[in-house]
Amino acid sequence: MAIKSDKFFNRDLSWLRFNHRVLQEAADLRNPLYERLKFLAIFSSNLDEFFEVRVSNIRQIKKLDKSLRKKLITKPNKLLRKIKKEVFVQQEAFGKIYKEQILAGLKEKGISIISFENYTEAQKAFAEAYYEKHLANILTLDLDQQDNDQDDHDNLFIENEKLYLVTMTASQKISWVKIPEDSPRFVVFPVSEGQHQISFVDDILKHQLLQFYKTPFYSIKISRDAELYIEDEYSGDLLDKIESSLSNRDTGQVTRVLIDSKMPNELLLKLNEVLDINDTDIVSGGRYHNLKDFFGFPNPTEHQLSFPVLTPKKQKSFVEADSLFKLIKAKDRLLYFPYESFDEVIRFVEEAAVDPLVKDIKMTLYRVSKDSAIAKALLMAVQNGKNVMVFIETKARFDEANNIKWGKKLEQAGAKVMYSYPAIKVHSKIMYIERKEGSKTQGYAYIGTGNFNEKTSLIYTDFGLFTANDKITDELSQVFKVLEGKLIIPKTKKLLISPFSSRSRFIELIEAEIELANAGKEASITLKLNSLEDKKMIKMLYKASNAGVKIRLLIRGICCLIAGVEGQSEHVYITSVVDRFLEHGRVYIFGNDGNEKMYIGSADWMTRNLDHRIEVITPILDPDIFQKIKDTVQLQLDDTVKARILDAKQTNQYVGSSESDSSQLLIYNKI
Repeated sequence: MAIKSDKFFNRDLSWLRFNHRVLQEAADLRNPLYERLKFLAIFSSNLDEFFEVRVSNIRQIKKLDKSLRKKLITKPNKLLRKIKKEVFVQQEAFGKIYKEQILAGLKEKGISIISFENYTEAQKAFAEAYYEKHLANILTLDLDQQDNDQDDHDNLFIENEKLYLVTMTASQKISWVKIPEDSPRFVVFPVSEGQHQISFVDDILKHQLLQFYKTPFYSIKISRDAELYIEDEYSGDLLDKIESSLSNRDTGQVTRVLIDSKMPNELLLKLNEVLDINDTDIVSGGRYHNLKDFFGFPNPTEHQLSFPVLTPKKQKSFVEADSLFKLIKAKDRLLYFPYESFDEVIRFVEEAAVDPLVKDIKMTLYRVSKDSAIAKALLMAVQNGKNVMVFIETKARFDEANNIKWGKKLEQAGAKVMYSYPAIKVHSKIMYIERKEGSKTQGYAYIGTGNFNEKTSLIYTDFGLFTANDKITDELSQVFKVLEGKLIIPKTKKLLISPFSSRSRFIELIEAEIELANAGKEASITLKLNSLEDKKMIKMLYKASNAGVKIRLLIRGICCLIAGVEGQSEHVYITSVVDRFLEHGRVYIFGNDGNEKMYIGSADWMTRNLDHRIEVITPILDPDIFQKIKDTVQLQLDDTVKARILDAKQTNQYVGSSESDSSQLLIYNKI
């Protein structure tokens, strides 16, 4: 059956529906108050990146020849209008949640957020003293244009994602203040009438500026194109090009101008002229921007307003092991973050760094933390004479500078450091260690679904597999030979490697389920992914559905497959779990007439993951680990607390309203 183009949900609109699910968590009264504030912060941060990356891409498409443009997005202007409409609706909901629910909830807990218009005399004095002590000497401002004769505004440049206050003087000139980045966004005032008083630093500035200049100031923030646009990846030093291009983010094309909805039209028209923007760029918002800063909202009370901390658990086998090499050689081991501790991954690298039998350590680093314990362990390994090879992905968006920093440190220490390939990213999360054991060289492997990052391991749910199984380790060593340029194509029977074999092998697995269904046998496909966007794979799932294969999907973010359509996808059911931890692990299960096959890995079913990134996907061969993963996935499939149904319109209706524990809490209690 031919699949029409309108049988795919638009990826950008689907992403916005994911961010709507985040917003639902901010509105969910079952969540503690400060967790709801965090979800507002996540929503805000997500939306910033969406405009920096996706909206900028759509605008670039508008510049292409019409014939080429049609292959990418049929009507980019129409899509941009739909995006703006959806964003407006969500921001209205955001404002309603914040004003009608969050502020009232805070007040009940003895916390008031005060605006400068409502400062008491004592609070005005406090604000003025705070300004003089903490702000006066660190402001970036241009407040004296009314005193000069220059009509140009070349010096008015608003940096990407930075906060500004602007006004127009009586002489029709723009004056502006950049809100200091190094200053706390929230200032705790003295307790008044039994309430802990908290003010945005924006309000302290607005109060002072009104006193000084007798004119109100309004918030403005600009999002700019975040792509680096390396003109020629295939010649010269790609690392140098990326490093030198990072500053371009601050000067990229405007993709959104977020303004205070109370901004006078006269000022807005002047900003259009001065900043060379138009109505298409402008998004009307609240008086405060960069609400991702709610991540750091202070709690001056003694109330418990956040979730109780779920401390990552330690597996007994790891705790009791005097050597992780012996532990892993005896049996495959699996960790599930953040329910279980990432410390064991760090310990494994640290143990390898000092083990006299270890000769080689090889690893890919996609997003490492700024103070990475993994990178420090690799430095220790180099100092101890180990052969350390690290592939650093310098095109990991927004982490390029940090990755380059660690790459240079490792290189200077003596490690062999490889950097990004042109036109392809290395997205796999893999480690390979060779250890001399008697007359044999034994390989050890780690294959994960998430990054080697101890910070994100506390909030992202990911699987990490340790194995000494030669069927896996021998093949993983080939992947590193590809990264080192010693091998062009890895020959693997067990591992699925993008861009070489993942797509073709997944298609084979789907086709096998179709054949089983056609033969009247048990046929099923269960996928847990971050995103499902690739049209070829979606068409295969449609084909499988039409053959009677039962398809159950857990999709956290983008989902371009439209479920529940007769003659297309009536055997497909999709849910999405959004909860306190970010669902990040990818699991692929194929029914195989009762003899299930399971894989985990770093690849979503997006074209970029299957065709333009190096990804590693491993089969689960150990029966205990197989069951552990299956049980956790089943808990999420059965979630009636935090799961939403992804129907044909992605309306995000909750599966149920059960008062039982969410799947994430059930998993933690079961681990």
